[in-house]
Amino acid sequence: MSYAKYGPWAVIAGGSEGVGAEFARLLAGAGVNLVLVARKPDPLAVTAAACRELGVEVRTLATDLVDPRAVDALTSVTDGLEVGLFIYNAGANTCSAEFLDADLADFQRVIDLNITTMMACVQHYGRPMRERGRGGILLVGSMSGYLGSVRHTVYGGVKAYGRIFAEGLWLELREHGVDVLELVLGVTRTPAMERVGLNFDVPGIRVADPADVAREGLDRLPYGPVHVAGGNADDVARRNDPDRAKVVAGAHRMMQKLMRLD
Repeated sequence: MSYAKYGPWAVIAGGSEGVGAEFARLLAGAGVNLVLVARKPDPLAVTAAACRELGVEVRTLATDLVDPRAVDALTSVTDGLEVGLFIYNAGANTCSAEFLDADLADFQRVIDLNITTMMACVQHYGRPMRERGRGGILLVGSMSGYLGSVRHTVYGGVKAYGRIFAEGLWLELREHGVDVLELVLGVTRTPAMERVGLNFDVPGIRVADPADVAREGLDRLPYGPVHVAGGNADDVARRNDPDRAKVVAGAHRMMQKLMRLD
């Protein structure tokens, strides 16, 4: 498909590394100008330079999206631009702890990053798309949102919210020419996942490549509301088993191996 239909500008929150950087490269290759937002300025600059070499204009904003000033800073950078695509790829688990062992303030950052800031951005960029009668909103989700797991008590909950939010938004905007998709990721070999030391060699776990996942997401955007990436659809179907004790306990054993906690 031609990604250029989502131009002339795309905003990618979490656009410096991994899947976000691959989104940026694909869109730049299609001639879509970019606004890249991320917390770390150095990888942000590297990705921006690579995209400029493909012939597009790139603006950057280095900010922590849980900062109360972040949304205003982003909207200032994009003021006057026609943003035809908004990608929210900034939903990390910033507090990987058992619920009783961490401060509520730290869990609130997980909620703000995955829900509060995401909602504010979607509303800001989605309203002009609806008025123009075209555009795309792509929210990056996680298989963690399909069941509870240790140290993901809050993170799994916000990811479940994100999927339901995307489904409702898809219903609201599909008659207005705006495509909505939640791209559900499984285990993906991103720099962030490598830094936390995941065990990618666990038997039975599919490990996706960021470039493949990004292409899959952009290609599936017109067909929302939810797409499970990386060949993990069958695993997600198993996670919907009504016997919750069985499915949660079974997934827990695999997660322990993945996180090197077994």
